[in-house]
Amino acid sequence: MTSEQFAQRVSDFGLAERRAIDQAINELGAGDHSLEDTIKVFQARGLVTTLHTEKILKGDRSGYFYGDYKVLYVIGAGTFARVYRAEKDGEVYAVKVLRKRFRDEVQELEQFLREGRMGLKLRHPNIVSIIDVVADKRNPFLVMEFVEGQTLRELVRIREKLPADLALKLMNGIASGLAHAASLGIAHRDLKLSNVLISSDGKAKLVDFGLAALSDRNNPEKVADCPNVRAIDYAALERGTNVRKDDPRSDIYFAGNMLYHMIAGEPALTETRDRLQRLNVTRFQEVVPLNERVPDVPGVATHIVSRCMEFSPEKRIQSAAQLQTEVKKAIDFLAAGPRAKSSLSNSTEGYEEEGLPSNEGEGYIVMLVESKASLQNVVRERLKSKGYRVLVISDPNRALARFTPTDEPAADCVVFSAAELGGLALEAFNQFATDEHTSQIPSILLVDRRQSLIIKRARRGPKRKLLALPLKVRELRAALKESLSGAERRDAGQY
Repeated sequence: MTSEQFAQRVSDFGLAERRAIDQAINELGAGDHSLEDTIKVFQARGLVTTLHTEKILKGDRSGYFYGDYKVLYVIGAGTFARVYRAEKDGEVYAVKVLRKRFRDEVQELEQFLREGRMGLKLRHPNIVSIIDVVADKRNPFLVMEFVEGQTLRELVRIREKLPADLALKLMNGIASGLAHAASLGIAHRDLKLSNVLISSDGKAKLVDFGLAALSDRNNPEKVADCPNVRAIDYAALERGTNVRKDDPRSDIYFAGNMLYHMIAGEPALTETRDRLQRLNVTRFQEVVPLNERVPDVPGVATHIVSRCMEFSPEKRIQSAAQLQTEVKKAIDFLAAGPRAKSSLSNSTEGYEEEGLPSNEGEGYIVMLVESKASLQNVVRERLKSKGYRVLVISDPNRALARFTPTDEPAADCVVFSAAELGGLALEAFNQFATDEHTSQIPSILLVDRRQSLIIKRARRGPKRKLLALPLKVRELRAALKESLSGAERRDAGQY
């Protein structure tokens, strides 16, 4: 393909106006231009995206627009549909398109359109809104609000596991969305981390009510025996417990599995594609208790997970609204702290303080500047067990570079270790104390008693501490608690 042909197709497919195309070509200057240079200029000016370019070079003549919505790029792809970021009149949307191979399948097409029609009824801050449903049999698609962020599954994969208070905060939003849907007689029926979007401001938003659309209260056998692979888990649980196919307590069980997954970093129910394993009812009965996988988990979180995942439906939390109430109690309890338990209202009844680990570090980020891997691991794991988020950096200069005058501080306290880094740690510790944008952030220098010169040259002050090596972690915790006393804890979504 020549650059002239590429430019003509951009025009023919309506991706850009002719004037904008000509201006981009003029930018290249006189003479012949390579296709590669033309593509670079067109992309730099926003006339085409990488997706457009790939489609043009492949010779595709369709798929650039769905209705009046101009496709920009793929943001999600599943078995049944693709989701694109798209724009119309300067506004950004998500467009969900049924895959071509299912458009002639009556049941799949109807399910897709039912999902859209049902979504039109759901207007709630914790549910992704569906704005339009286009039932064109050749190109059926749904138009949804665009959520800038990531899925909850992606967040957990990146973070490995979430602090209990953050997991509970997200579950509070999920339960709120489920309660709204339940008030309209709608159950989700496909609750999993990938069906929750986390917006850039930390809000959880439910997506994909596709299986809810299959729920038919006039035929209690239909969903339980549904061949749709996504329905197997719900069908197996409901048949094993002898309840209706659309029992609202099924969503509660799988919400508990999600909360477990967030805190433990892995689901209570082993994920498998094996149909027979998924239909085996013992899978729902032989769940490893959360506190066995995460020994330091707050008891209130274990309490909610176990109540959600009771095999007997009668023993479970009975509704999404009740789940939200229980989650709010737990959030309040953790925010108040164990010492304040006696002053809490009756809203915390049912939670035992005994045996709860300290949540002293929750809401704080500690940066450890240490080059020795063994010490990195010990300090990180011990502090994480007390609620701190720990950032480990081996280069003192890189650590200092993480703090800039214009951005939110990368950490609430920095621990510099001179055991291996010696003078480099000292210089960074002293610079951290004198730079205007870090002088009010606490820092701690770990130093061997034999490093007398470092001890002598270290800057002292109210926010500067020295601790002797070898170090007991409880001594570091005590120093952190003193250094951070009075410091405002970060919101759960920010640490």
